[in-house]
Amino acid sequence: MSAGMSPLLGCVADDYTGGTDVAAALRRSGLRTVLIFGVPGPATALPDSDVVVVALKTRSIPAGEAVAASLAVQEWLRERGVRRLYFKYCSTFDSTDQGNIGPVADALTEAAGARLTVVCPAAPEHGRTVYQGHLFVGDRLLSESSMRHHPLTPMTDPDLVRVLGRQTPHRVALVAHETVRRGAGAVRAALDALRAQDVRYAVTDALDDRDLDVIARATAHLPVITGAAGLARALETARHEHAMPALPTGPGVVLAGSCSAATLEQVALARRHLPSYRLRAEQEGLVEEALGWL
Repeated sequence: MSAGMSPLLGCVADDYTGGTDVAAALRRSGLRTVLIFGVPGPATALPDSDVVVVALKTRSIPAGEAVAASLAVQEWLRERGVRRLYFKYCSTFDSTDQGNIGPVADALTEAAGARLTVVCPAAPEHGRTVYQGHLFVGDRLLSESSMRHHPLTPMTDPDLVRVLGRQTPHRVALVAHETVRRGAGAVRAALDALRAQDVRYAVTDALDDRDLDVIARATAHLPVITGAAGLARALETARHEHAMPALPTGPGVVLAGSCSAATLEQVALARRHLPSYRLRAEQEGLVEEALGWL
């Protein structure tokens, strides 16, 4: 990295799929993005970049372990000059009443000395929207979607204020859509008022990308932001300042590591048009056979 230059933003994601998702969103915004898997070691080199995304596997592990890993990434980023942090979770906000979204957000905001942050899992391009604090998947409430039956983190409550309120001792409140539609100034004023009331988390309604742009402008002063890939992509005005580098040409490989309903539908569609190979974790010689097939 050039002397005196540090990334604009550091991102800690709670799973590998989500880390890849947010890295792709930031890259599409024109930002030079580095993606690292797992807690980086002290000697891990950091290439010249605008954004560093560190993908962890902390969504379903014990809360204490998730907090420790996330704080380690935050400290690693801080040592490399990164002063703004984005905590990325899934746009379905899937978690349990014990966490891990709340405990990790608590730890990251406290370590940064932040008194308030926003909670915005909306990803309109994927059909995830938030209205009156309720998370929708398409035209259905989260609690009526396939996430209701998730084997590890079943989501039976679509009210994000209520869900997060069970995971943290801090106050959680809503910035409603009518405020968001009045623009960044109105949202900033609402956040200032909530901070004066000792609210730690402001759940923000968002129905489309315009709403995300408003929230991004209104939160430019916050050292810690939380959300899905949608808000991350809106965060940096650098997308208006950088030309998108040309992607390399030639063949590509798609890796799908999720068993969610949406991913299984995408895989089924891809297999009708592309050669495919199923990786079986219990299989002996997995790497050799996969490379042989490739």
